[in-house]
Amino acid sequence: MTAGDRLANRVAVITGGASGIGKATVLRFLAEGARVVVGDLNVEAGRALAAEVGDDAVLRVQTTDVSDEQQVAALIDTATTAFGLLDVLLNNAGIGGAFGPLTELDVDHWDRTFAVLTRSVFLGIKHGARAMLAQGGGGSIINTASVAGARGGGGPLAYSAATAAGLRLTENASNELAPHRIRVNAICPGFIRTPLAVGRDAETVVARISEVQPWPETGAAEDIAAACLFLASDDAQFVNGIALPVDGGLLATGTRLNGLVDARNSWNRYSGFAHGSTGIKPEVRSLSGGA
Repeated sequence: MTAGDRLANRVAVITGGASGIGKATVLRFLAEGARVVVGDLNVEAGRALAAEVGDDAVLRVQTTDVSDEQQVAALIDTATTAFGLLDVLLNNAGIGGAFGPLTELDVDHWDRTFAVLTRSVFLGIKHGARAMLAQGGGGSIINTASVAGARGGGGPLAYSAATAAGLRLTENASNELAPHRIRVNAICPGFIRTPLAVGRDAETVVARISEVQPWPETGAAEDIAAACLFLASDDAQFVNGIALPVDGGLLATGTRLNGLVDARNSWNRYSGFAHGSTGIKPEVRSLSGGA
């Protein structure tokens, strides 16, 4: 097998695939011969991706709320109906979620964060594994987590806790599904330069990250796509139950990201909920009583 056909004749489902890390992985998988079904809540971004690829023989895009079981099941069904099988599932959809001081966090925002970042991983594994078990032959399930879930100081409290739960879910699912040759692994991106990560303060945030990240260049979405390709391919046939950091060495030095990526000190001045790249405006409450 040569570069360019590592996923030939395989079918992948990628959630959150219309932008950022998800989109980069979609394009890489297509370049490697896969057919891909994308689930994303952002309708406009999904349409733009479909138009960019322009070939529904290799790409289908479906509006999907990954916290809703029926919609996740329908996404998996699209893959098996349209393309005949499911070989790879990437549970990638994510949001910033609840932010603010611990004592000011809204419980509904907390629950919604876990719904998108943790429940969705469970639902993806559940229905993805059902499809893989029914067809036989195994498969690869990959969950996008974060260095924030691997160690303290890497992100907002709710986000960190939800992605940490995803890592434990990955480990346990890998044990249960291994006898069926279904591999379950996670990727822990560090600071990756995407709109979700840098927000409005891109240059300031990147400059601050360089103070603590050993590797000189900022991570790109394509770096995570390359790691996903490895875990999806036969090159990783004996790799199961791991959390692979793709972080420029951040975990090796200690994360210490909280005060760096939040260039405006927003997490201490505001409380609310960030919807990520879904196209939905964030919910923000000033803790000083202002707008």
